[in-house]
Amino acid sequence: MSEWAAKRFWKETSVSPCEGGFEITLDGRGVRTPAKAPLVVPTRAFADRIAAEWEAQEDKIDPTEMPATRAANAAIDKVTAQFDEVVHMLSDYGDSDLLCYRADSPQELVDRQKEAWDPVLDWASSALDARLEPRTGVIHAPQDPAALAALRSRVGQMTAFELAAFHDLVTISGSLILGFAVTENHLSADAAWAASQLDETYQAEVWGADDEASDAAAKKEQSFLNAAIFYREINFSAEP
Repeated sequence: MSEWAAKRFWKETSVSPCEGGFEITLDGRGVRTPAKAPLVVPTRAFADRIAAEWEAQEDKIDPTEMPATRAANAAIDKVTAQFDEVVHMLSDYGDSDLLCYRADSPQELVDRQKEAWDPVLDWASSALDARLEPRTGVIHAPQDPAALAALRSRVGQMTAFELAAFHDLVTISGSLILGFAVTENHLSADAAWAASQLDETYQAEVWGADDEASDAAAKKEQSFLNAAIFYREINFSAEP
């Protein structure tokens, strides 16, 4: 039996200013989230991207091809209702940040990690007022509580929409600091992704690439790059 999928039922997709931002309409009727809340987003740029996803649906609606819509749904239905929990969950990445856990060998990998990751930690120390210290091995060692508090405060200042995009930047990369490096325009999304994949890249060079792992990484990379685009568009100010 084939899986049921909703079919396109509208002719015209558009974006309209409304209270709280912009709504996406299908034949003049506002789109709603899975929880039946109005799908209203803060900027025209983000609304236009969501509208383009709906317009691109031809016969059957394919949610997997609508990442901006899914991000908006998550912000409205999930992050807004669990804002403090999401803030704490993401902030906790600072205490086990990818950039802080280093290999002790081989020396080439040790050197690559130091060269790629130390400058980002140095940037965070000055720009975010949070000095995280690297350590060798995988055994957890707590970071300075003052640094973690500074990072938590910054996460808590985000809006629900920003937090939804930031969630993917952090959880996909495994690094709170890389997430901030992208949102604060210190690193491009491509550079941050490459930094997060340093270990995997090295292993592929030594042992060869695994097709299945490469496919999974490519999907994660696209989700990471999408999150960076969404964060930028959520903060893009323009006249309606």
